[in-house]
Amino acid sequence: MIGAIARPPRVSMVARAARGNPLFASALTVSVGWLVVALAAPLIAPASPLAQSPDLLVGPSAQHWFGTDELGRDVLSRLIWGARVSVTIALIVVLASSLIGAVVGGVAGYFGGWVDEAMMRFTDLVFAFPGVILALAVTAALGPGLRNAVIAVLILSWPPYARLVRGQVLMLRGSEFVMMARLRGASAPRTLLRDIAPNLTGPMLVMATVDVGEKILLVAAISFLGLGVQQPTADWGSMIATGTQYLEAWWLPTFPGLAIVTVVLANNLLGDRLRDVLDPRGVTGDRRPGR
Repeated sequence: MIGAIARPPRVSMVARAARGNPLFASALTVSVGWLVVALAAPLIAPASPLAQSPDLLVGPSAQHWFGTDELGRDVLSRLIWGARVSVTIALIVVLASSLIGAVVGGVAGYFGGWVDEAMMRFTDLVFAFPGVILALAVTAALGPGLRNAVIAVLILSWPPYARLVRGQVLMLRGSEFVMMARLRGASAPRTLLRDIAPNLTGPMLVMATVDVGEKILLVAAISFLGLGVQQPTADWGSMIATGTQYLEAWWLPTFPGLAIVTVVLANNLLGDRLRDVLDPRGVTGDRRPGR
């Protein structure tokens, strides 16, 4: 029984979920497809995202499938390169915030006492601010730009992971296999990494999957308000913002908006299905709305 608790989730379980659930398979295809688009942007983009032409605000056509913008730049090319920015930022933020949250939550839950109290009160302090408002405040204080937008999103992204990991560690630290590790003289870092960490894989994978879509949406919102990615760099949020200035050119905000919808919806569906397969107890549900 101890071995069953300590065993990390199997990849075969995810594969069976995909085979038995067409919606999951479709969402996985869309999510992986956008990742491939982001990685292969220089190879698949029909033109440079910065190349200008005399064809200003031309609608979708055989030459420009998604039309052109106010400077004659190909919208499809900018959409593809925008995926490289948006998806890459989201993945970096999710990876970094999950690592920070895992360390904070793991240490707080394992040691308890004043360590737990101090770390979790600081976590609650970050939680006290509305996510988007905090991100905008940090970005405005540091100045517009891609790096500062990443820092702002990262600051408000790690607390949910800290709460999740802390709750899991509190449940597991009294388990028999953890007690056995302590009796064998294992140090706290060794116990956390070898005995407790494998049990966190499922819940954290579920949260991170959904979080990727949320972070893409948040970065797009910051760029939409002019505080994130700056022109002429292609970004979905800034492309939508440009489209609001040319209401007759419906294709400018429509296609990047659809891109955001597809990737967010796909990751939400993936997270829901993975929660059912890898996290049947629903321990990842401790998230505040909008975070």
